[in-house]
Formats: sequence, structure tokens, C-alpha cells
Amino acid sequence: MFEVAYWHWVVFGVLLILSEILLTSFFILWFGVAAVIIGAVLFFVPGLSLNVQILLWTVLSAVLAFAWFRYLRPLSVDRTKAGLSREAIIGETGQVIVAPNGERRGRIRFPVPILGADEWTIISKEPVSDGDRVRVVDISGNTLVVEKA
Repeated sequence: MFEVAYWHWVVFGVLLILSEILLTSFFILWFGVAAVIIGAVLFFVPGLSLNVQILLWTVLSAVLAFAWFRYLRPLSVDRTKAGLSREAIIGETGQVIVAPNGERRGRIRFPVPILGADEWTIISKEPVSDGDRVRVVDISGNTLVVEKA
């Protein structure tokens, strides 16, 4: 009769983890991690029946997958808006750190990076001072056109 050894679970888990390289969904990864953990448990408790092993693997896989989607995945969301269109920046508000003066352009800082940068060069049609809150109304080249918020 065939008996499942701890290394069967480890090999199965490593194969699942390696298959994640092709899929890149971070979903099968957790099934592989659970299989490696079951292999470790079986190494220390070799008398577990196959039914208990499969039940533990199923429950552990579900718990790890749930934890990934519920708690870990939201932490990896890109909030910079990098790569989005021009409309992503229109309407954003920030604080003037260097006010535009005559022909000299000013600088604005956003609380969250916008299109990959948290500081931008600005021009304004109305007078603004350092520390003023302004809203982006247009883009002129690499310079933002702002008005008081």
C-alpha cells in the first residue's frame, strides 16, 4: 500500500509555488505554502492519516487564501496613479511650497504622489502664497496650472 510521506507534501507544495511563476495571481501560492506546512507537520507527527492530512491542507489553504485577499493584498495596491491619463491629475489638491513669482514657476506638493511624483512645477493665473491650498485645473507641458482651492 502506498503511504504519503512528508516529502511528498513538500514536493507538491514546491511545484505549486513554482507554478505561480507562470500564473502570477498569488492564489496557487497559498495552496503550495499550505502543502509545505503540511509536510512539516507530517515530519513531526508521522502518524497522521491521509484523510486528516487532506483536511488540514484544505482548511489551511482556504485560511491562507482568505488572509491574502482580505488583509495582505490591499496593502500592495498602487495609490500613485502612475501611468494614468491627464484627467487623473485634474482636480487634485495640494499645498504650494514655493509660490510662482513673475516669470519664475512655483512648486506644489501633494499628500500622495500623483503620476509618480509628489512635487510638481506650477503656474497660476491668480496670486498664490506659500502654504496655500490649490487645485489643479490644467496641464501645460510638464507644468500644472492651478487655482486657489
